[in-house]
Amino acid sequence: MDLKDISQKEVLRYLGYGNHCADEAITKLISECIVEILNHCHSNHVYKRFHCVVEKNKIMFENVVIESKNLSKNLSECEEIILFAATLGTQPDILLKKYSYLDMSKAVVMQAAAAAIIEEYCDQCQKQIEKELEKEHLYLRPRFSPGYGDFHLKHQKDMILLLDCPRKIGLTLTDSLLLTPSKSVTAVMGISKKNKHCHIKGCESCDKINCAFRRD
Repeated sequence: MDLKDISQKEVLRYLGYGNHCADEAITKLISECIVEILNHCHSNHVYKRFHCVVEKNKIMFENVVIESKNLSKNLSECEEIILFAATLGTQPDILLKKYSYLDMSKAVVMQAAAAAIIEEYCDQCQKQIEKELEKEHLYLRPRFSPGYGDFHLKHQKDMILLLDCPRKIGLTLTDSLLLTPSKSVTAVMGISKKNKHCHIKGCESCDKINCAFRRD
């Protein structure tokens, strides 16, 4: 996968710039951080299909029951789901720790750049999955991660276990339900027989309209 074309606008969004322009120094620093992360990260992902039942505000698959109004809406009319996990590996965390001691300004920009890179990687993975499903005349819903809306973070435990993440991509979960390496993502994606023309991004379905990091 080619991750070279990371949008500076997306990095600026993570930095909280909104629609404001950055000066030349910040723009240059963003470019430097993107290059450094891409030169060191080892991106990897895993996913698996499961049959599911969606009833009212509950999603049931394997021995897992998720109660979430938001996720249920996202998965309406879906009989299958994909559990997905992706990571940039441990190197971005090492770089962030390094620059938190050496150059805090660069550490902040690198944090935003790494966030933009993992999202772009997930987008590219999702497009590949979509192409595979098209062969079966199936369509993929937007990815929906634990922590969005009322989809509780505790369900990452089930996802990490079912995907065998520690062995397959080196992704684990802390006692406080945080992913490690930190530049990682877990998500659920519905498989539908109908093309809903859904967006990949999550902001379109989020009701936090005053969020500083919201996409236009």
